[in-house]
Amino acid sequence: MMADRALRGMGLGAKSFEDEEGIEFAARLTLGFDCERGHHFEVTFSDEADLPAKWECPRCGQMAGRSDGTEPEEKAVKPPRTHWDMLRERRSIPELEELLAERLEVIRNTVHY
Repeated sequence: MMADRALRGMGLGAKSFEDEEGIEFAARLTLGFDCERGHHFEVTFSDEADLPAKWECPRCGQMAGRSDGTEPEEKAVKPPRTHWDMLRERRSIPELEELLAERLEVIRNTVHY
């Protein structure tokens, strides 16, 4: 019974009885974002974090750009490697011409008109 009274009205785990005295918080930075639908919101980041240029709007889900106008960096796009590119890494043009000649000879000797 005694334990029941001591815990009554208390949100267990929801509150901390520790005070914030003597605690040094990490340096923080607040960035503003604006989405295309006109919503403005702010997100707090660590001072050491890589700051994003875009963030999802919590109201509508659209991607929002930073209010300070910072644009995302363009990433270098490598062109996709084709079969021809991979073949050229393994064989030279003279080698390919020789293989083609051999295969054409095989086809000519097996096909009868």
